[in-house]
Amino acid sequence: MGEVEDLSDERIDELLRKAEERLGSQNGQTVVRSDEHKSYRFPQLDTGALAKPHIRQAKYGATVLREGNEIEQEKKKDTMHMRKVENPVMIRKQQAEKATAGERWYNLPKTDLTPELKRDLQILKMRNVLDPHRHYKKEGGKMKAPEYSQVGTIIEGPTEYYSSRLNNRERKRTFVEEVLAGEQETSRFKRKYGDVQAKKTSGKKAFYKSVQAKRTTSFKKR
Repeated sequence: MGEVEDLSDERIDELLRKAEERLGSQNGQTVVRSDEHKSYRFPQLDTGALAKPHIRQAKYGATVLREGNEIEQEKKKDTMHMRKVENPVMIRKQQAEKATAGERWYNLPKTDLTPELKRDLQILKMRNVLDPHRHYKKEGGKMKAPEYSQVGTIIEGPTEYYSSRLNNRERKRTFVEEVLAGEQETSRFKRKYGDVQAKKTSGKKAFYKSVQAKRTTSFKKR
């Protein structure tokens, strides 16, 4: 064998091309290289609006859909049921009656529970504590606001004597303000609180210290 000559890439491509031409001439057809093919895309066809299929693919097979006539018949059955016709005038009248307590109760409006009104109602519930000389019926449980209520102002009549009227300085806007103003004059709650605390701390460390302090002061006076 002779020496093997070094083949370059161009030489190899040329030899392959010649071999393909020889094969094509032997088979009676021309061979086209793959790199000479051009890409071609088919145009997308517009099918238009299609009819809805009667069969739908389900999880475990196919299901047959109901025909349109059956669905329309069911809709007609639903519309044949009796409907309740409501009178808008009567509805407005009922809503107005619910908003008030009625004519027998002077059309008292529904309670608008503001923070001020809530505190006043709590004071009314604990009114037996405010005045020890008056006895009221005890009411247990939490304060419940009435469903219908209204806040008004008492106006003195012309026949009432002037000494029984309150001055403008003494008039307060809420019950809580009246109670606080009365407490500043009498200090009843402060005194009552001191008595309760003295009973609770009797026999304890603070009580024993106060007794010792009294003894030392009395001993110094002697």
